[in-house]
Formats: sequence, structure tokens, C-alpha cells
Amino acid sequence: MSLTASAAALLGLITWPLLLSVLLVNQRGLLVFSGKMAVNAFNPDGSNTPGGFGQRLVRVHANCLENLPLQAALLLYAIATLQTAITEPLALVLLGARVFQSLMHLISTGPLFVWLRFAGFFVQLAILAWWLWQFAGLDG
Repeated sequence: MSLTASAAALLGLITWPLLLSVLLVNQRGLLVFSGKMAVNAFNPDGSNTPGGFGQRLVRVHANCLENLPLQAALLLYAIATLQTAITEPLALVLLGARVFQSLMHLISTGPLFVWLRFAGFFVQLAILAWWLWQFAGLDG
């Protein structure tokens, strides 16, 4: 059985926050093992890590997890009801927009990157709304 775009996107949406978790553990581990921070000194929001990257990483990870239920639910619905014809064309675009949004946030919080991040988020919302519209049979 081959991996459909919908299944690949679902797995990607699950894998991406897992990779971000590994990055977070590595970043914090390096700070601890280099002696730059005590193991119990990290603020939960990452605000006391050098350069602001840790705070952005924590926020990106949380944002992925906040959006995962809706994204996964729609993809699982399509798979379970054999309606992947609706999700197949844009499933990997959804995943790409999710990763793009995350990367823009990790790179910078400057105005251009905030706009790019918003664009990535808007693409995700538009795709999810389109899928819901089609699942509801409102497309004609």
C-alpha cells in the first residue's frame, strides 16, 4: 500500500513537533552541559535562554501542538470516510505551510518574518476551511 498525500501530511504534522522537541532538548542540553545554565533554571516559556531563540522555539513547538488537533482531525476524517479525494490536492501544501510558518518564526520576529509567518498560517486556515466546506457539501 502506498502512502497517500493525506497520510503523508498527517505523519508530517505529527513528526514536525517531534523534531522541534528534539531540537528543544538539544538546545537546552547544550546549555546545561556547557555550564551556561543550570538544569533547573529554564523558564517554561524559554524566555531566559540566550538570543531569544529558545523562547521562539518553545512558542513554535506549542503553536504546532495547538493546531495539530484540527489539522489531524480533518485528515483523519477524510481517511476514515474515504474522502481523501478532497484532501489529497492540498494535504502536502498544508504540511509545507505549517513548516514554513514555523521556520519563519524560528528565524526572526522582525516585521517581514511576522508577515511571512502570518501568510503561512493563513494558507493553513484557508485549506482547512476549504476542506470543511467540501466535507459539508457546500461546494455545489
